[in-house]
Amino acid sequence: MAVFESIDFEKIIDHPNILIAANFWDNERYGAARTCYRFMRALDDLIDDHKAANQGINEDVKQRFTSDVNSWLGMISTGLKTTPFNNELGYTVERFRIPLWALEAFAESMMYDITHDGFASLSDFIRYSGGASVSPASIFVHLAGLQERDGKYYDPPFDVRLTAEPCAMFSYFVHIIRDFRKDQINNLSYFADDIMAKHNITRSELKGMAHGERLTAGFRTMMREYYDISDSYRRQTLSVMKKVCPLMEPRYRVSLEIIFELYMMVFERIDPERGTFATEELNPTPAETRERVLGVLMRQP
Repeated sequence: MAVFESIDFEKIIDHPNILIAANFWDNERYGAARTCYRFMRALDDLIDDHKAANQGINEDVKQRFTSDVNSWLGMISTGLKTTPFNNELGYTVERFRIPLWALEAFAESMMYDITHDGFASLSDFIRYSGGASVSPASIFVHLAGLQERDGKYYDPPFDVRLTAEPCAMFSYFVHIIRDFRKDQINNLSYFADDIMAKHNITRSELKGMAHGERLTAGFRTMMREYYDISDSYRRQTLSVMKKVCPLMEPRYRVSLEIIFELYMMVFERIDPERGTFATEELNPTPAETRERVLGVLMRQP
């Protein structure tokens, strides 16, 4: 409860679920999470910020971004000793046994962002999500599940990737529904071409709807399909949490419950048939978020 009272929910704007949930960890693990996510955000923002300001990525910029990503991948494999931040990341990876596959898969998904404009199929998007969403979630789950003995950390007593995958996919599908308007305005599209074609929607029509044009019946049936996919991952997440939560220390178990509940807050607001998909409609207020987190804490044994 002391940690809860220390959180200023009004000031948490970007990636609030991760920041809120990890607040309940001990300081060392929380610092490890921040270090890893700063590395990932540096990659992600590099590409997304360019796409937001430009229509596409020209070949010169693609080559530069590709070189940057390859440099980051090289830093991982050579010990991360070139700058103070890299030293910090290298120390974090070693001390907390961060799985390198997660960092590498994330970088590979960023490489996809550089070389592709959207997703031809839903299966393409799901493969991409293995790096873009499952990798960060796996690091979170890995840190939450670490076993500490005599000042050393040991791997979690469960498969991190299999544990993280359903919750990561649930949150990612919820995320792209919630941010439909913002992403389209920023020249980012996470809806698969084959799903849009199935519902008779073109990319230009989707962008027009993000800018205020009437939401078509096809758009609403597409959102219903994405909602149903999210719900499938939601059910899988509940099943996985029942298995792994008893294997975790209380403060780390509660962090998983919090992050799931905070995405549930958005999921519960999605109304494919009647919603406007506006930011204010789908995003809970800081007061509502605070109340939901308090509810998770109050039901702990």
